[in-house]
Amino acid sequence: MSDVHDYLAAHRERLVGQLVEWCRVPSVASLPEHGLDVLRSANWLAAALRDLGFPEVEVWDAERAPAVFAQWCAAPGAPTVLVYSHHDVRPAGSGRWEETPPFEPAERDGFVHGRGASDAKGQVLAHLWGLRAHLRDRDAPAVNLKFLVEGEEETGSANLPELLSDPRVQADLVVFTDTMLWRADHPAVCTSVRGTTLAHVEIRGPARDVHSGAVSGPAPNPARELSRVLGLLWDDDGRVTVPGFYDRVLQPSERTRAAYAALPFTEEDWVERTETRAVVGEAGYTVPERLWARPAVEVLTVLAGDPTGPPLGAVPSVAAADLSIRTVADQRVVEVGEQLRQWLAKTVDDRYEHEVSVTDDTAQEAYRTPEDLPELELLVEAAREGFGRPVGRMGNAGGGPAALLAERAGAPVLFFGTGLPEDRWHDSDERVSVDVLLAGAATLAHFWERVGRG
Repeated sequence: MSDVHDYLAAHRERLVGQLVEWCRVPSVASLPEHGLDVLRSANWLAAALRDLGFPEVEVWDAERAPAVFAQWCAAPGAPTVLVYSHHDVRPAGSGRWEETPPFEPAERDGFVHGRGASDAKGQVLAHLWGLRAHLRDRDAPAVNLKFLVEGEEETGSANLPELLSDPRVQADLVVFTDTMLWRADHPAVCTSVRGTTLAHVEIRGPARDVHSGAVSGPAPNPARELSRVLGLLWDDDGRVTVPGFYDRVLQPSERTRAAYAALPFTEEDWVERTETRAVVGEAGYTVPERLWARPAVEVLTVLAGDPTGPPLGAVPSVAAADLSIRTVADQRVVEVGEQLRQWLAKTVDDRYEHEVSVTDDTAQEAYRTPEDLPELELLVEAAREGFGRPVGRMGNAGGGPAALLAERAGAPVLFFGTGLPEDRWHDSDERVSVDVLLAGAATLAHFWERVGRG
């Protein structure tokens, strides 16, 4: 395997060209006007898999969010691995894209800029090129490979349970590819993802927007009440105040804490790479522990009144907020949603009406890779060769359908992604490091060889 890096370096421009071509397709599943683009994106990937040599490739319809399924099972007696990722992307948003327009991707200074470059089209291409490197002197993979790349992960994977009812997704191992590394110069294998669900809260005051000059003072202002309630969600130590929220949360093991502590970390470096300005959060835990071993609640949006044009000078009738709830292993998202409902019922002033909806249908549970899974150590060894550096262990602050995949595929889940915290996922100027993609592809080439040898 000594020439894996040479092979990938020789094909660098082709990898970049494919990524640029694919990222030109605005596969935004959350916007109906891009429905055809999501199909075009799926067809692009299907063609790339056929060109790679997969004998069976299908585009599965999933209510305007098509997924791609492929399998190459030509290794009797070898393990069967299901690779999961997604090809849909977030909307470009209203932010400033200073490097390039979101769907006019370009390579510059070792990075490919554009929507989907890192999340997650670049990660899928790392798999394709890792497999090409693995196949450079072989007729078929050393393992039985299946790919399932869905087209609606960014909207909650509503149709994924139905897709996973197909018996062909059964496997001995799942490789989940929609996660991050720690640093380009200090990679770390991800061993967990947090669970996730969303909550929408509305507080109502007057029956309609009312001129503030007529009612200012005695009128119930839902924006003020929403602000008060949101401020009560956390105490002075950064802990969520919802009763029962931490009841199922287990303390991170000493092994886990030691692994996180071994990662190179300074607050200055973290703030610079993530552009977060400062470090806040739950007292008593390091930043890595807050990210990967502790649950969190975040306010994503707040809206009251008319946000466009000059102020209308009216007390708004409704104020609303969207909350993101991140859970950890042993918590249950349905229970946490109900805890939030009960807390709001007791906390919102009874002179206001309120309503809360929690997206239970697209909620995802937390998942942790078993520490004694043999393939985990094989992946660490492969990453050490792929990146040419020591490899740590980390978690993923976001969520994903890992628990569902483990249940439906009947197999444990490993995580491997090529994103970095500074890749600006979901924001303007998303990008991916080409060197990291190549190192990730080399990692996967080494990994398939190791898994095939057993």
